[in-house]
Amino acid sequence: QVQLVESGGGLVQAGGSLRLSCAVSGRTFSSYAMGWFRQAPGSQRELVGAITSLGSTNYADSVKGRFTISRDNAKNTVYLQMNSLKPEDTAVYYCAADPDGSSWYESQWEYEYWGQGTQVTVSS
Repeated sequence: QVQLVESGGGLVQAGGSLRLSCAVSGRTFSSYAMGWFRQAPGSQRELVGAITSLGSTNYADSVKGRFTISRDNAKNTVYLQMNSLKPEDTAVYYCAADPDGSSWYESQWEYEYWGQGTQVTVSS
């Protein structure tokens, strides 16, 4: 059973930064595609960005240039560095994993495993 545990969320002022972490159990993390999603109240879950097993990344237009996804295969962890945060970034952030790491996936339905989510609140 693969488990994902997010951490690093919290309250930050607009313009500030946060780094989210997602620790993944299992011995095959390096082969997984990983995604970060977010869901604001009353909104659908949306892709923030994704990373393939080889480190190729893709980002939503709304976060390009501000957010960076990286992975540390030795630590079975994927990160989401969020800079220049805006109030509209406020949401619950989820990480997701799929065993096929050959590509990054935009749809939440492509991912097999999910974390429990971590709240990010950006005050104006």
